[in-house]
Amino acid sequence: METYVLLMLVGFGAYALKSAEQRRRISLLGSHLKNYQLEKLMESLTEGYMRALGADDPGRGEQIWLLMKDKEVALSEQFRRFATEMSRLSADSMLVSKLAWGLPYAERLFPGAVFDLRKALEIHARGIAEVVSNDAQRSAKERAFTLSAEMILMQHTCHWYCKSKTIASARMLARHRTTYEQAVAAVSPGTRQAYLGLVGA
Repeated sequence: METYVLLMLVGFGAYALKSAEQRRRISLLGSHLKNYQLEKLMESLTEGYMRALGADDPGRGEQIWLLMKDKEVALSEQFRRFATEMSRLSADSMLVSKLAWGLPYAERLFPGAVFDLRKALEIHARGIAEVVSNDAQRSAKERAFTLSAEMILMQHTCHWYCKSKTIASARMLARHRTTYEQAVAAVSPGTRQAYLGLVGA
């Protein structure tokens, strides 16, 4: 009985510590994201891509693709600024545990199993910029598919930082009906290579 109570207390303590840490991370990330319209731009792009793909009239579809260009450029530019802003923060606050589940102080307990969020955001910024700036290399549909994957994987990284890899992957599946492995496979080769080199295959 005493062992059971002790285990319960340890469990509650670990949960409280991890919850506090997650709130701190969410607050930190949110305090910087609020200066940008990234979420709004991503939603507009996703909706626009769906309208273009579902357009019965090819001419109407082409008009929508063209309208999306400005939003793509805006997303790329804003995310580049966001990644640059985050790169100025201290390394200690940007470490992310590679463990599947979030544990309190996992970054300190397992220093060999972490990656730097700042480096991940830089990879995502380069990936988004590459897709947007080199549109001649892809058709409109291919660009939409690849950029959507870049956006989804970037969101996953942010959720991973705030919670854990497992929770981030579950959110991705629930919201986008896309697995983590599918998102990694769908981004541009440059993003995939750099990303897996950072977080591990």
